[in-house]
Amino acid sequence: MASLIAGGVDCDVHPAVPHLTSLLPYLNDYWRDQVTTRGMVDLVSQSYPKNSPIVARPDWRPENGKPGESLEDMQRHVLDPFRLTYAICNPLYGVQMVFSEDLQAAFCRALNEWLAKEWLDRDSRLRGSIVIPTQSVEKAVAEIERCAQDKRFVQVLMLVMGDTPLGKRALWPIYEAAERHDLPVGIHAGSAYHNPPTAVGWGSYHIEDYVGQAQAFQTQLTSLIVEGVFAKYPRLKMVMLESGVSWISPFLWRLHKFWRGVRMETPWVDRAPLEIVRSNIRFSLQPFDAPPDEATLIRLFEHMQSDELVLFSTDYPHWQFDGLDALPQGLSPDLVRKIMIDNPHATYPRLT
Repeated sequence: MASLIAGGVDCDVHPAVPHLTSLLPYLNDYWRDQVTTRGMVDLVSQSYPKNSPIVARPDWRPENGKPGESLEDMQRHVLDPFRLTYAICNPLYGVQMVFSEDLQAAFCRALNEWLAKEWLDRDSRLRGSIVIPTQSVEKAVAEIERCAQDKRFVQVLMLVMGDTPLGKRALWPIYEAAERHDLPVGIHAGSAYHNPPTAVGWGSYHIEDYVGQAQAFQTQLTSLIVEGVFAKYPRLKMVMLESGVSWISPFLWRLHKFWRGVRMETPWVDRAPLEIVRSNIRFSLQPFDAPPDEATLIRLFEHMQSDELVLFSTDYPHWQFDGLDALPQGLSPDLVRKIMIDNPHATYPRLT
């Protein structure tokens, strides 16, 4: 495996909310009473079934509680052995599944407060992503404005599967606020499960959901490009988190072909899709979905035609690699530095 270097940035770690009651101190009296009166106990989706092997490596799974709920475990498993300068916390908790705009906004605010107090305050290496209530664009922008005052928040976090294509103009105020505050938008694998997780309906097994995530990323990337998000917000960066990377080149070849054929339909897309991806889109390393041989890896990066697209991530505590072997075999020392240090710092301006 390629050798890790000290001072890297882990762009995707997942602190777990132990229980919905963990957020009660960060809710106001009204919403605290609502949670208690309604008997709400937790917000759990099927994205990561509790006992599925992908939820946590065996040696990262605690005897009690959820994987990822202990800061001490994260320090022992990732922050210290990987010798990280920063790790960006992306809490995947079911707040986006709530249908009520008001309740979703209250839960997102509480989750962001919980992240700041229980994690960012306790380890200076940690940085946070702002979880936003996408049911209401107005409330989402308000939450970005509120959290952006804390410079430890370095990203806005959305799910790849929601209620609408992400390029739709109704969502543009979110992107305007993100760009203005130098906040990349992280698009993470996952679903609000308001709609089927595949284009043809509901599957029967978790594997269908898991494999279908790459198709969702392709659909959203197409939407963002052809709707003109990056023509309107040229400084905006978006990071595809847990998207995989092996599909990028063939997808862009296909998108480029049809863009050339019907470009009169979208005159605001005045650059080739590959150029837009090079300047505005980044991808996290894990889960790395390419074959393990070195020759294939080298060809994969050659086909991307850029060494700036991939960002280092461990996806802690999920099980995607073996121990410290977070980097695939065959990466040159220069490319390792780009992936672990240079690319993350170029992507996240608020990392200081």
